[in-house]
Amino acid sequence: MSELITNIGELMTQDHEQGTRRNAAVVLEGERIAWIGDAVHAPAADTATDAQGRAVLPGWVDSHSHLIFAGDRTAEFEARMAGESYSAGGIAVSVNATRAASDYDLTRMAMGRVAEAVSQGTTYLETKTGYGLDVEHERRSARIASTVADQVTFLGAHLVPAGMDADAYTELVCNGMLDAVRPYVSWADVFCERGAFNPEQSAAVLAACRDAGLGLRVHGNQLGHGDGVKLAVTFGAASVDHVNYLSDADVALLSDSWSGWDAAAPSGSRGVRGTVATVLPACDLSTRAPLAPAKQLVDAGVQIAIASNCNPGTSYTSSMAFCVTTAVLQMGLSVHQAVRAATYGGALALGRESGADEDGQRAVGSLAVGHRADLHMLKAPSATHLAYRPGIPMTAAVWRAGLREV
Repeated sequence: MSELITNIGELMTQDHEQGTRRNAAVVLEGERIAWIGDAVHAPAADTATDAQGRAVLPGWVDSHSHLIFAGDRTAEFEARMAGESYSAGGIAVSVNATRAASDYDLTRMAMGRVAEAVSQGTTYLETKTGYGLDVEHERRSARIASTVADQVTFLGAHLVPAGMDADAYTELVCNGMLDAVRPYVSWADVFCERGAFNPEQSAAVLAACRDAGLGLRVHGNQLGHGDGVKLAVTFGAASVDHVNYLSDADVALLSDSWSGWDAAAPSGSRGVRGTVATVLPACDLSTRAPLAPAKQLVDAGVQIAIASNCNPGTSYTSSMAFCVTTAVLQMGLSVHQAVRAATYGGALALGRESGADEDGQRAVGSLAVGHRADLHMLKAPSATHLAYRPGIPMTAAVWRAGLREV
């Protein structure tokens, strides 16, 4: 079946060749985009949807979330709002609750969080393990995550469990735990921060996971200046996430990693990808941390992503629209830059920005012929309304892999 979406007031494709179009139309065929052009020249299709002048964007690509958890951390949140600083130790509360939950309950809750995200325009998302922290429960988290998310990241190196030696736990992550989760995951991550894993331990995790064939990501530079960015670039990680505290040298490292990349070149011929800097605005607000310097990064030529970091302790939201709005109103990004970071930037961070790999999955995060048909229609004539009317629900319709879900 084919579907024509016509009378689109503003079509923000995030594709360099298509750009932003007015009075546009799109034809979906199965799970792919089959045609894009002016509404007056739109071909016939089996069914038609009249956008009535509304804006259409790519679906949000949420490249950083932690959806496999149980329990509640409102007490920690209240304490933080009362002035206590954030430290990584609160993760242990979620670990205990997650270990105690049944498979059924963990799956049910994760599915609910995904549905909540989709209802707000998210059409492709990553999620992580990291609330199991032993072989049995990390394997279980990875297995459950693989049934609800588009991509799964192994985050056994989230926190050293109480009573364990940090080096001994790092060795477990690099061996038995990695072997246990490997069938379910495509990425690995490490929390390189004070109170979590030091640079040497983080490097050991990244090396082991790279050798196991996993793509790499890094939680870095969230709680203070550190080696997260340096490690991420050195290991060729796809992204370094949080990046609240960056030195000029960190920004230069990230910028240099993109020196072989030509964003304006045709899809598939843009050169060597660098390390995406993923900013997490909702987390910055919840932890009362300095906002990540998103505009400085963009101005330096760094490719950035915006993600929700949905998790029970520091960012319990799946609203990418809220994150985009915050990036515009408080981080200094333009609406176009923020929308791009939350769509194409997320696809870059997940290696899904162009083409199709051996498993046949289509590009996400931008709208072009042949890409996956992930579209987000707003209740507004332009994407500017996301920031112009903060807090107002803006999702009118969502297509995910060609199927209308909202």
